[in-house]
Amino acid sequence: MDSAPVVIGFDGSPAAERAIRDSAALLGTHPALVVTVWEAGRSFAAATAPIVGLQPAPIMLDIRGALVAEAREQEVMQITAQRGAQLAREAGYADATGLAVAEDATVAATLIRVATERHSPGLVVGAHGHSRVAEFLLGSTSRALVARAPCPVVVTGPHGS
Repeated sequence: MDSAPVVIGFDGSPAAERAIRDSAALLGTHPALVVTVWEAGRSFAAATAPIVGLQPAPIMLDIRGALVAEAREQEVMQITAQRGAQLAREAGYADATGLAVAEDATVAATLIRVATERHSPGLVVGAHGHSRVAEFLLGSTSRALVARAPCPVVVTGPHGS
């Protein structure tokens, strides 16, 4: 068994759960690193954003509220990562660890960074099955991973595909 983990992008969605289950038969001899990613500082951006249109940012900032919201988001993401790791163990991965990461980078860039740092033999994500228009507007994490990842990428399709 290789000690480098397969990096699994996990957001708690049914597509992400399916990706864990479907990839275990192929990659389960490796340990898994189940990674949740969220945008760092989003709560602070919301506390300082203009309320309507071109209004300047409010003078009074709710920093305490932003700190509480940021801590809660981190806690939720850690719980999500741990739940994903448990699912990976149940699906048949040799071992699994959860990791919650807050970054300013995109989800794809963060997963690529983690996979590179860990010398991962592969990356796994689930496709959400967005329409082409939604994918164009929202971007596609799986497409970005396939194009730029330093290792093989397994993308599991949406349910029923």
